[in-house]
Amino acid sequence: MSRARAVGLLIGFAADRLLGDPQRCHPVAGFGTVAARLEQRIYADDGVRGALHTATLVGGAVTLGILAEHVTHRRPLVNTALTAVATWAVLGGRSLEREADAVHAHLAAGDLPAARRRLTHLVGRDTAALDESQVARAVIESVAENTSDAVVAPLAWGAIAGVPGLLGYRAANTLDAMVGHHNARYEHFGWAAARLDDLVNLPGSRLSGVLAATLGDSAREAVRAWRRDAAKHPSPNAGVVESTFAGSLGIRLGGTNTYYGSRIEHRAVMGDGRSPEPYDIPRTTRLATSVGIGAARVAAAVAAARRSPR
Repeated sequence: MSRARAVGLLIGFAADRLLGDPQRCHPVAGFGTVAARLEQRIYADDGVRGALHTATLVGGAVTLGILAEHVTHRRPLVNTALTAVATWAVLGGRSLEREADAVHAHLAAGDLPAARRRLTHLVGRDTAALDESQVARAVIESVAENTSDAVVAPLAWGAIAGVPGLLGYRAANTLDAMVGHHNARYEHFGWAAARLDDLVNLPGSRLSGVLAATLGDSAREAVRAWRRDAAKHPSPNAGVVESTFAGSLGIRLGGTNTYYGSRIEHRAVMGDGRSPEPYDIPRTTRLATSVGIGAARVAAAVAAARRSPR
């Protein structure tokens, strides 16, 4: 099954690069609907309820993956197809790139208001008053972080744990996006989802950092930014990826972000370079693509090297 897993990961990665996210009946959207309905039933401003919500949904996704692999493990071609479909369903690299390209196209056309509006598809911050450099920074930070979250981390878990790893990772990451927020409703209820997401993203973010440093323009600057700046970021994972992307691209990320509801965050500066410009967006997506390809190769190699269960 190790070879079937490796081939399935590569096929699924290729499908994401060629097709992007499924346009209809996306399984992640379906999972989000189930998660929202369960939240309505059990919600309370309580960490225990939130932990139950997270454990039920992530555990259910992992169990589904285990059952699917059990049924197919003696049929290599079917298992390869299962892994490929699961990989395609949980990856989001091509769609991320398309959103970044769309913002860049508006900036290149001189339409800053349209760029600000399209940027809301990528970030949760208030974009209404951002200038061109700030829009570019927001895009680059989003592409860096989500390359790890939506490409490298799921491939890593697919290599380690197959379909259960793919589905479990995407469930945890989706729940964090839904409830892992610092606000009145989710400060306690979403705590478990946020901490689990931090944990499951550790392998992917470190691999992303290594690949960004290796495949970017300056490994030395990437490593320097990682060692000096990553720990200053509020996220133990996003800091690694944003700092290495900043160093690799020779730009400076971080600064003040304003979110809806007038919440302001002063993020640490990452990297020693200049402020980002619109032309840095295509440079970022090219680096993200290289990181994704590198992660797919690593994942396939790890999966192929693992011993199949008897």
